[in-house]
Amino acid sequence: MDPFVRRLVERLHDPARPLSRNRHFHTFDTPEGRMALKVYRRLNSIHKDILACVREGRRARLFRHVNDEGEHRIELHFERIAGRRVSHLKAAELELLAQLPGVRDALEGDL
Repeated sequence: MDPFVRRLVERLHDPARPLSRNRHFHTFDTPEGRMALKVYRRLNSIHKDILACVREGRRARLFRHVNDEGEHRIELHFERIAGRRVSHLKAAELELLAQLPGVRDALEGDL
């Protein structure tokens, strides 16, 4: 992952120093900025689902199966809707996800 994209994603998730997408619209009007927003939204969605899984009393599972592109597999089971979510994350995205509150505890020893 491009270091600039990684830094933007970290700043978007940082509650102490949030990065306003409106104020910095020129930053997000570049290919790197658009990629950062895409990664941010995806990680934010997975983060919410992991926390929802924990609230339901289920455990999110991280499978260490790494495919040809170097992606890790995360599987979430939702009893409430009898469904599951499977996401494939690159190593850098997994590191960023692990930094979000509650994720390390939810995935316990899997990280």
